[in-house]
Amino acid sequence: MPAISFEDVYKIYPDGNIALKGVSFQVEEGEIHGLLGENGAGKTTLMRILYGEIKPSSGAIRVFGKKMKFDGPWDAIRMGIGMVYQKFSLIGGFTVLENLSLSALPLGLQREDVLHRVEDIMEEIGMKIPLQEKVDLLPVGVRQRVEIIKALVRDAKILILDEPTSVLTPLEVKELFRVLKKLKEKGLTIIFITHKLREVKAITDRVTVLRKGRVIGTRVTNEVSELELARMMVGREVLFKLERRRAEPREEALVVKELWVRADNGLWAVKGVNLRLRYGEILGIAGVQGNGQKELIEAIVGIRKPERGSIKLKGRNLVGMDPSQIYKMGLAYIPDLRSTGLVMGMDLVGNLLLTRIDEFTIKSVVSWKGATSETKNIIDRFSIVADSVKKPIERLSGGNQQKFLLAREISRGPDIIVASEPTHGLDVGATEYIRKQLIDLRDSGKAVLLVSTDLDEIMQLSDRIAVMYEGKVVAEGPAENFTLDRLGLLMGGIVGG
Repeated sequence: MPAISFEDVYKIYPDGNIALKGVSFQVEEGEIHGLLGENGAGKTTLMRILYGEIKPSSGAIRVFGKKMKFDGPWDAIRMGIGMVYQKFSLIGGFTVLENLSLSALPLGLQREDVLHRVEDIMEEIGMKIPLQEKVDLLPVGVRQRVEIIKALVRDAKILILDEPTSVLTPLEVKELFRVLKKLKEKGLTIIFITHKLREVKAITDRVTVLRKGRVIGTRVTNEVSELELARMMVGREVLFKLERRRAEPREEALVVKELWVRADNGLWAVKGVNLRLRYGEILGIAGVQGNGQKELIEAIVGIRKPERGSIKLKGRNLVGMDPSQIYKMGLAYIPDLRSTGLVMGMDLVGNLLLTRIDEFTIKSVVSWKGATSETKNIIDRFSIVADSVKKPIERLSGGNQQKFLLAREISRGPDIIVASEPTHGLDVGATEYIRKQLIDLRDSGKAVLLVSTDLDEIMQLSDRIAVMYEGKVVAEGPAENFTLDRLGLLMGGIVGG
């Protein structure tokens, strides 16, 4: 008997958007089942229905043969379904044990019951977590283990993992996969949502591909290639290895010297960092989230004020300048969150004007006609899928939002591009497109500073690589001096690697 059966599931939202169009497939008991698809393909919608967060418009879902009608997540939890989101639902000021006890209260479990269950689970699967430590002091990988144990304490038989490796080091990914295989041995059924085809091949037994709300097919993982899965996802051939010529770097564009920057909590996030970026190259900064990359970038673009050191752009010190001044000097910034660079409730023309309003303002009057024309040009030039320039940008898929954000910045002709996590959470088609744009910028003589936790992206795009750990650059050099294994060790603080 399948653990889960999706039977002709439709989801139509009040605005007429059809997110799911007759989805039908089965997840077998005791398997790790991959779920692939472009942004907007319906993966998250389907899992939210399974977890009881939203209701389907029609169709049925059976869990261990029983037709389900959930009124909310707690109904799903009582049926043995657990979900670990990309953004963890933990209370930072509470200890691990307090978080676990709180999550188990609706099931009638007391603190001592939870403690015994957690100790048994950790023993069975060989995974340790510090129960008395406050959550906000834990590394990201440990927080994820807490979320997994939280689901197991609730006696989950089905575990849904949404992009579980997006913030992990390679060593943490290996540990996660070991745990998932152990859970599978214990009979758990796992749904593994990811954009990373290599991970699908490494951990899943079978994989289902969604495209535009429909099931394209389900395959036995070891019988299908990454190329075929990518083709199923986007409906065309995808280039996994982008063609790029050898870099021809010129003079220095950006020089960072002995930079010290504090985080929001007042502690040092950047500790004496030195970097040099030249025109005609891509400098990749690798590191696990939370090791100072965010604060470094915010200092460079003028959002955060450094305490010490200098940042020189074209020979001028940026320290003390506001972002608009830096922007006019020819620097473009693509932030790590689309919600930072875009106003989701605003239409495409309004989002264009967020950073380019000076170009379309004459004597304090905005030329809406000119801005609208430029927005249409961007949509055509960068192949952005949008029904109308008056459409709220939140209605576009994540990939098209990211393409618009990139297009808005590079279409004005900047000399230096700072791109932070430019393909995070994007499908293979959108990822291929964004990466090619960055390579083209480099080839045209621009200077590109790339910050990414995706090691494949760092290795594929960078001419030189700098690795950050605990606010310091622990290694720097030509890309050919690094391997994926060495990068993983350096990101984990093993400098001797």
